[in-house]
Amino acid sequence: MVSAENIWNGAPAGELTGSALLHDITTKAREHYINGKFYNSDKGFFPVYNPATAQQLCWCYNAHQEDIELAISTSEEAFKTWSKTPPIERSRILLAAVKLIRKNNNTLAMIESLDTGKPYAETSTVDITTGADVLEYFAGLGMGMGEGKTIQLRETAWVYTRKEPLGICVGIGAWNYPLQIALWKCAPALAAGNTFIFKPSEVTPLSALCLAKIFSDAGLPPGVFNVIQGGALAGKLLVSHPRVAKVSFTGQPQTGINVYQAAAKTLKPVTLELGGKSPFIVFPDCNLTAAVDCCLTANFFSSGQVCTNGTRVFIHKKIHRSFSELLVQRVEELIRIGNPLHPDTNFGPLVSKQHMEKVLEYIRFGTLNDHATLLYSGSDNVSIPPTWRNGYWVAPTIFTDCTDDMRIVREEIFGPVACLLSFDTIEEVISRANGTPLGLAAGVFTENINIANRVMNEVKAGICWVNTWGESPAQMPVGGWGLSGLGFENGQEALQQFTKNKSVLMENGVPIPAFSKL
Repeated sequence: MVSAENIWNGAPAGELTGSALLHDITTKAREHYINGKFYNSDKGFFPVYNPATAQQLCWCYNAHQEDIELAISTSEEAFKTWSKTPPIERSRILLAAVKLIRKNNNTLAMIESLDTGKPYAETSTVDITTGADVLEYFAGLGMGMGEGKTIQLRETAWVYTRKEPLGICVGIGAWNYPLQIALWKCAPALAAGNTFIFKPSEVTPLSALCLAKIFSDAGLPPGVFNVIQGGALAGKLLVSHPRVAKVSFTGQPQTGINVYQAAAKTLKPVTLELGGKSPFIVFPDCNLTAAVDCCLTANFFSSGQVCTNGTRVFIHKKIHRSFSELLVQRVEELIRIGNPLHPDTNFGPLVSKQHMEKVLEYIRFGTLNDHATLLYSGSDNVSIPPTWRNGYWVAPTIFTDCTDDMRIVREEIFGPVACLLSFDTIEEVISRANGTPLGLAAGVFTENINIANRVMNEVKAGICWVNTWGESPAQMPVGGWGLSGLGFENGQEALQQFTKNKSVLMENGVPIPAFSKL
C-alpha cells in the first residue's frame, strides 16, 4: 500500500489507502508538474482551503513567466515525438491511464471531496468514474486518427485528406468538476496527438497533479501533459502565448469572452464551455414524481454548482401547487447535509467563502428586492459539527411566485437556489425559456411526444433532455449556444476540434502548365 503523498512524489500509482490522506496533503506545498516530474520555482504561494471547515489544506506554488516558458518548451519538444506516435500506441497509453484512474477511484474521490467540498458519495460515483469513461472513449476513438478520404478528380489525379494534430493545447479548468473537466479537455487532445498544458482552478488545484502522475505511470512521455498552478495571470500568459495552438476554457461568460479575444490575436481556435440559466419545463401530463426528483438533481446536485442546472423551473399552472409541495417534501426526505467524507452525505458546502457570499447575496436580493416568495430554506449547518460552522455552507433554497424580470431568474447564481415560475401555453413557455442570452441546457417533462418534439425543436440550447436531466455520456457532444459557449466537448466533434485538415492533390499523369492554356 502507498499513501496519497506517493502519488505526488514518485511511487507507482497503486491502490491508495487514504488513511493518512489529510496529513499527506497538508505536509508540503503542492507543485507544478512539468516534463514528467514535480517542479517548483519557489517564487510565491497561494493557499488552498477545505470548504467544509474553512481550514487551510495546503499551499500551492504560483506560476510565473519562466514556469510558463518551461512548460511550453517541454510541451513543444514532446510534440515532435508524440504527434508521430502511431494512434494505436497512443491509445494503449491512455487506456493504461484509465485503468490506474479506476484503480485509485476512492482516493482520488477523497482528494476531490477535500478540495471541492463535494460529497464523497458523489465524487466516488460520478466525478472520477465519468472522467475515466471519457478518457476510455477517446482512447478508442483516437485509433481512427489515420483515417481520411479520397476524391477522384480524373483518371490521373485524385485528392486525399489527412487529419493532423494542432500542437500545444491549453486547458483552463473550473472548480466544480476539477478532475472530470481536466479529462474532458485533455482526452481528445492527447488522443489526437497533441501535447497538453492544464491549469486547474486555483481554488481546486490538487487532483490535476494526481492525474499528471497517473499519466506518467501509464507511460505518457515527459512533457506531453503538464500542469501549471496559478490564478488569472497564469491563465492569461498561457492563453496569449504565441506558441500555443488551441485553448479550451470552462468558466464564466465574461472570462470566456476575454479568453476568446486574447486567443484571437494569434487566431487560436478555442472551445468555450460557459454559464447557463437553463429552463426546466414541466407539463401537466408528466410523471410528477420523476419530474420532481429530476428537479432536485437539476438544482441541488453538487450543491447547485453545475453549469447546466435547470434553475428556471417552468411549471404548468395546473400542477404548480402539487409540484411545489412535492418538491419541498422530496428536499426534506432526500437531501442529507453533513460531513462530505461520510458515505451518507449527499449535499456539501459551496467551494469557497467568496462564492458562498455571492450566493447568499442573491438569496437576500431575491427576498428583499425581487420580492419573490421564499418557499423553502433549510436551516444552515444542519448536521454540521460545531467546529465546522465556519465552512461555506448554504442550504437548499426554493423561491416561488417568480417572474422573468427578477434578477434571481435572469442571472446565473451557481448555487442551490431554484426559482419556480408558472406558465399556461406551450407558445408562452418556449418564448420565455428563450428569453436569455445564455443557451446552455434545457429540459422538458411530458408524456406527449408532439409537445416534447416541439419544445426540443424550438428551444435555444445546445444540451437538451426529455424526461430526464443531467446525464452527459462521453459519446454525447455538449456545447452551449449564445453566451454559453463555442465548440463542443465529448463526442466525435471534440476530437475533430483538436485536429487540422490537410488536403493533398496527387497528379499521376503529365500536368498541363496553366500558361499553356492561355
